[in-house]
Amino acid sequence: MIIGMNAGMSDKPGQILHWNFFIGGHLSASVPVRLVERTAAGQLVWMESGTPMWRTALPRGITHLRDIAPQERPAEGYPVVADRWPMGNALFYQPTGAAHSVLWLFGRRRKFRGWYVNLERRVHHGDDIDIADHELDINVAPDRTWQWKDEQSFAEKTGHPAYWTAEEATAIRTEGDTVARLAEAGTFPFDGSWCDFRPPSAWTTPPRPPSPRHPLLRPADAPTSRPMP
Repeated sequence: MIIGMNAGMSDKPGQILHWNFFIGGHLSASVPVRLVERTAAGQLVWMESGTPMWRTALPRGITHLRDIAPQERPAEGYPVVADRWPMGNALFYQPTGAAHSVLWLFGRRRKFRGWYVNLERRVHHGDDIDIADHELDINVAPDRTWQWKDEQSFAEKTGHPAYWTAEEATAIRTEGDTVARLAEAGTFPFDGSWCDFRPPSAWTTPPRPPSPRHPLLRPADAPTSRPMP
């Protein structure tokens, strides 16, 4: 689900937005991205490898926030530290009204290396894009063959109050099945469009934004026990 995308927002290509990624209600990363295109169908944003960002300062020996049970995290959230986006370049398609985004992944020399489907709940607050991650994802190869990712972790989190109910888990997987059918059919966003995208040469790497405005997903934005739309 996507909420509030067009309310008071500019459609200017190159505009800097903030992609805020939450796991179990806690902020994991905040990365500035640039708007590529926005239409009634959704928006495209570009994330550059090495972009200055913020990430959670995790306890020693822990490499990812998803590995810490919510009840073991500080109630006020973890502090954040300055870092740089360690993954490759990616073009994100965030369709209006959908509980997923689709990434075009680019490797060295910006060669297209496949798609990634991130199942999520997405809420917009001005220039902030708050993502409540749904754990279960899909890898789609350039030949459009696909496979689920993180199924075991998704199952383990199902039923925990910080994540999703069994009913919501069914809706999340159904969302993934629907996107997988698009990949099999070779229809947008898996039709070959945008696979050769290059950001305008005038776009510089976005600077690190001010410290994230909140380390916790606000209750009104978090997943609830209601069936997902």
